[in-house]
Amino acid sequence: MELKAIIEAILFNSQKPLSPKELRDVFSQTAENSEEPFIKGLKKIKDEELIAALEVLVQEHEASGRTFRIVCVAGAWQFVSQPEFAPWIKTLVGEKSRPGRLSQPALETLAIIAYRQPITRAEIEQIRGVAVDGVMQTLLERGIVEQSGRAEVVGRPALYGTTPQFLEYFGLRSLEGLPAADELRKIPVKKPEALLTADAGLATVPPEQLALQEPAGRERVPTETEPPEPRATTPLEPPAESSPRA
Repeated sequence: MELKAIIEAILFNSQKPLSPKELRDVFSQTAENSEEPFIKGLKKIKDEELIAALEVLVQEHEASGRTFRIVCVAGAWQFVSQPEFAPWIKTLVGEKSRPGRLSQPALETLAIIAYRQPITRAEIEQIRGVAVDGVMQTLLERGIVEQSGRAEVVGRPALYGTTPQFLEYFGLRSLEGLPAADELRKIPVKKPEALLTADAGLATVPPEQLALQEPAGRERVPTETEPPEPRATTPLEPPAESSPRA
């Protein structure tokens, strides 16, 4: 019995996408409940072996021209039907309701976060030239963006990055699958001053030792709402819809 055949059977019967760790857990638990030497020998299977077998399955399914294929989205593997069969599958199982499409301002902001993460809200506004409060709230509520930490600069502003839901929305295996956007990566951004420290062992100096000047009058940043604009081309575009295996 081949490893790839076992994995194929597991994925075919799974009700959700499975990551390599989840596949490992299946092999480990099966080995604990079996006395067969072959099954026990797979208890400590490595991620590299699983991924190699999965890649072989992907190639075999693509070469065979079947109506379904194996894909990896956000680090998890699953069977999906080919997009061209969607009309009949929707009739059979119904159409799953999906959140509304992102507006053009939201897509532009999301692209900046995806390519420059981790990034602060002020840095996003520097690149876009407008305030992004409303757009950021939308992305956070949709679960596509999350706070990933705080910058080690004065004020400790929040840092933002994308989530696994972002990868699922755009059908990406990982962030390495993002299309090239060198110009977006190279836009210069002025960084705030780093936190002042009394010595290497202190996070910050006591308030009485700080001599920070009051910031000069800050020019008002234009605000932006999110009208329902038609979508335009951006580095990020959701893929053609595929239907998970019913």
